Amino acid sequence: MTVWPAPLQAGDRVQLAAASSALQPDALERMEAGIAVLEGWGLQVDRHREPLRRWGHLAGSDPERLADLNPSAPLVAGLRGGWGSARLLELASEPTPHGVPHWLLGFSDLTSLLWARQAAGHTGGIHGPMLTSLAAEPAWSQERLRQLLFGEPLADLEGSSWQPGVVEGPLLVGNLTVATHLLGTRHLPDLCGAVLVLEDIGEAPYRLDRMLTHWRLCGALQQLAGIGFGSFSGCSDSGSPLSWREVLQERTADLGIPVLADLPVGHEPGNAALAIGQRVRLDAGRSALTLLQA
Repeated sequence: MTVWPAPLQAGDRVQLAAASSALQPDALERMEAGIAVLEGWGLQVDRHREPLRRWGHLAGSDPERLADLNPSAPLVAGLRGGWGSARLLELASEPTPHGVPHWLLGFSDLTSLLWARQAAGHTGGIHGPMLTSLAAEPAWSQERLRQLLFGEPLADLEGSSWQPGVVEGPLLVGNLTVATHLLGTRHLPDLCGAVLVLEDIGEAPYRLDRMLTHWRLCGALQQLAGIGFGSFSGCSDSGSPLSWREVLQERTADLGIPVLADLPVGHEPGNAALAIGQRVRLDAGRSALTLLQA
């Protein structure tokens, strides 16, 4: 039986992690706004001692950023994405050092950490808003994250059906670019029978084509039970003969599995929180993604 971290309760502490790119000074206000959201739920947020810490383009040296992930609180919340979390997988025998059972919240570049801990057999990864994007999320998205963290029921996510079918399986959610760079490593979770939801930002259609072709060539997409797509922000290219939507459709149309698009997951406001490894039902007929267990 899969054991998950305990649901949060009012008074629980939150630890902040700067695991990726350095935070810019103009992001401090967004960080404080995100802290205010968490405190509004009755949580106690431990301020990061050096939110503007920097080592080149990263939010500190690799050992410094890894130390942020040594949990003493039941929730570790990522400050921002960018790049850098995959470097930490070289340093640690585990994707996050041992500590108290905890939830790890983030998306985008933190896909590396979320997937690596799942591959290592650890639960508690949440693909959801970063601290610096949390306050900009719509009310329903903020409430969904609170419900997930506090162990309350979650509503289905609605999308658009591209390929029919109904499947159930463990959920994987992540950034396509970051996840692609985990292929062939021990940090890639088991894809066999999984329901995979992908999102991305700023990638031209030909680069999306290249990445999904990589997944096909190594047999990764062919292992899936179903696939979903979230937002692909800034992925349009006026010079491309194909749109990003056409590329995603063409690269998945012959897999023989249900495909659900336009899920509210990704870099646009309305980034629905989802627990990595949770069992889900993808019903392309109803155009819905349903969570089956916590």
